[in-house]
Amino acid sequence: MVLSRGWAVFLVGVGVWTWVIWPRFAVAIWNDPRSWASGAVGDGAATSFLWVHALLIVASLAIGTTVGVLGIRALFAARRRQDTPAA
Repeated sequence: MVLSRGWAVFLVGVGVWTWVIWPRFAVAIWNDPRSWASGAVGDGAATSFLWVHALLIVASLAIGTTVGVLGIRALFAARRRQDTPAA
Protein backbone atom coordinates (compact mmCIF):
# COMPACT_ATOMS: atom_id res chain seq x y z
CA MET A 1 0.00 0.00 0.00
CA VAL A 2 1.25 3.46 -0.86
CA LEU A 3 0.38 6.39 1.39
CA SER A 4 0.69 10.00 0.37
CA ARG A 5 3.02 12.26 2.30
CA GLY A 6 -0.01 14.04 3.78
CA TRP A 7 -1.47 10.84 5.22
CA ALA A 8 1.93 9.81 6.53
CA VAL A 9 2.27 13.14 8.37
CA PHE A 10 -1.26 12.70 9.73
CA LEU A 11 -0.38 9.25 11.11
CA VAL A 12 2.77 10.60 12.77
CA GLY A 13 0.67 13.42 14.27
CA VAL A 14 -1.81 10.91 15.69
CA GLY A 15 1.07 8.98 17.28
CA VAL A 16 2.50 12.14 18.84
CA TRP A 17 -0.94 13.29 20.01
CA THR A 18 -1.46 9.92 21.70
CA TRP A 19 1.76 10.29 23.68
CA VAL A 20 0.86 13.85 24.69
CA ILE A 21 -2.68 13.11 25.89
CA TRP A 22 -2.71 9.63 27.46
CA PRO A 23 0.11 10.00 30.00
CA ARG A 24 -1.62 13.11 31.36
CA PHE A 25 -4.85 11.13 31.60
CA ALA A 26 -2.96 8.37 33.45
CA VAL A 27 -1.81 10.86 36.08
CA ALA A 28 -5.39 12.13 36.48
CA ILE A 29 -6.71 8.58 36.95
CA TRP A 30 -3.96 7.76 39.45
CA ASN A 31 -4.84 10.85 41.50
CA ASP A 32 -8.59 10.14 41.43
CA PRO A 33 -9.88 8.89 44.81
CA ARG A 34 -12.13 6.39 42.97
CA SER A 35 -8.96 4.53 41.94
CA TRP A 36 -8.23 3.44 45.50
CA ALA A 37 -10.27 1.33 47.91
CA SER A 38 -9.56 3.64 50.83
CA GLY A 39 -10.40 6.79 48.87
CA ALA A 40 -6.93 8.21 49.56
CA VAL A 41 -4.55 8.43 46.62
CA GLY A 42 -2.03 5.60 46.63
CA ASP A 43 -3.49 4.06 49.78
CA GLY A 44 -5.23 0.70 49.81
CA ALA A 45 -5.93 -1.68 46.97
CA ALA A 46 -6.47 -0.52 43.42
CA THR A 47 -10.11 -0.59 42.33
CA SER A 48 -11.56 -1.82 39.08
CA PHE A 49 -11.87 1.84 38.08
CA LEU A 50 -8.07 2.09 38.06
CA TRP A 51 -7.53 -1.27 36.34
CA VAL A 52 -10.02 -0.60 33.54
CA HIS A 53 -8.53 2.81 32.85
CA ALA A 54 -4.99 1.44 33.02
CA LEU A 55 -5.91 -1.14 30.39
CA LEU A 56 -7.48 1.57 28.22
CA ILE A 57 -4.38 3.73 28.53
CA VAL A 58 -1.97 0.90 27.70
CA ALA A 59 -4.04 -0.18 24.69
CA SER A 60 -4.30 3.40 23.42
CA LEU A 61 -0.56 3.98 23.76
CA ALA A 62 0.18 0.73 21.93
CA ILE A 63 -2.19 1.61 19.09
CA GLY A 64 -0.91 5.19 18.92
CA THR A 65 2.69 3.99 18.82
CA THR A 66 1.88 1.55 16.03
CA VAL A 67 0.12 4.25 14.01
CA GLY A 68 3.02 6.66 14.53
CA VAL A 69 5.60 4.08 13.46
CA LEU A 70 3.57 3.28 10.33
CA GLY A 71 3.48 7.00 9.56
CA ILE A 72 7.24 7.32 9.96
CA ARG A 73 7.80 4.30 7.71
CA ALA A 74 5.45 5.82 5.13
CA LEU A 75 7.39 9.10 5.22
CA PHE A 76 10.66 7.27 4.62
CA ALA A 77 9.08 5.26 1.80
CA ALA A 78 7.76 8.47 0.20
CA ARG A 79 11.24 9.98 0.38
CA ARG A 80 12.74 6.88 -1.27
CA ARG A 81 10.12 7.04 -4.04
CA GLN A 82 10.91 10.71 -4.61
CA ASP A 83 14.68 10.07 -4.77
CA THR A 84 14.36 7.12 -7.17
CA PRO A 85 14.37 8.12 -10.84
CA ALA A 86 11.42 6.91 -12.91
CA ALA A 87 12.20 4.03 -15.26
